[in-house]
Amino acid sequence: MGIFSKIVSAIFGSANAAGGSAAPSASVPVGSTPLSDVDVAQVMSDLAAKNKEKLDWKKSIVDLMKLLGLDSSIGARKELATELGYKGDMNDSASMNIWLHKQVMQKLAANGGVVPADLKD
Repeated sequence: MGIFSKIVSAIFGSANAAGGSAAPSASVPVGSTPLSDVDVAQVMSDLAAKNKEKLDWKKSIVDLMKLLGLDSSIGARKELATELGYKGDMNDSASMNIWLHKQVMQKLAANGGVVPADLKD
């Protein structure tokens, strides 16, 4: 399972646990079947409210991954960048991180997640 699939499973699984829509099946490739309309911002905000750390998931891919309980190391982020087709310099982690956050939000929206427009731009 790729890192993006883990992000999707964590967000959509959290929505399911909270009584929302069903989580995607691990056997269904991300992008092949739209996921049910899960309010990504609401799920993430709920997780942030329960977390003792103040994590800025709306701007930081590192904080988003931490909030989901995923490895947020530079190695994991480089793996995610490769998975999502990043063409920039992976040693420029600031630029890569900004790109990753936007790509993750756009791909969540493309897969049926409800993502506010300001998080996709």
